[in-house]
Amino acid sequence: MSWMSNRSAALEKLNVRKGICRAWETIKESIEISAKESRGLYELRQHQPCFDEEFSYFLDRRKQLKMRWLQDPNKSNVDSLRNVRLEGSRHFRNKKKGYLKAKIDELESNRSKISETCIGASVTLRRITSL
Repeated sequence: MSWMSNRSAALEKLNVRKGICRAWETIKESIEISAKESRGLYELRQHQPCFDEEFSYFLDRRKQLKMRWLQDPNKSNVDSLRNVRLEGSRHFRNKKKGYLKAKIDELESNRSKISETCIGASVTLRRITSL
């Protein structure tokens, strides 16, 4: 008989745990829904487009040379690693500059389009109010 009471107590605890888990899932879903409604769906940040295949090559090459340097720390391995690091940094810096310059040009052209639209709207508004 005692094993029956122990088993029924264990089943009750299990049901309580399932109920608690279900309650937490409901709370979690409610929070997610309200967050999506108030803030919008969060989009993951995209990698910068200046990170290209050539830069991936520099990273892979640097890893290979670093492993070679760790296995055999001689001057030629150190120099090779340093050169690849410098080339990769230079490449990425130039790509990033180009990307940022293009982005600035795009924003400036959008700004001029917006200001032209605003000027056109203000002229139209003056015409309407003068009637």
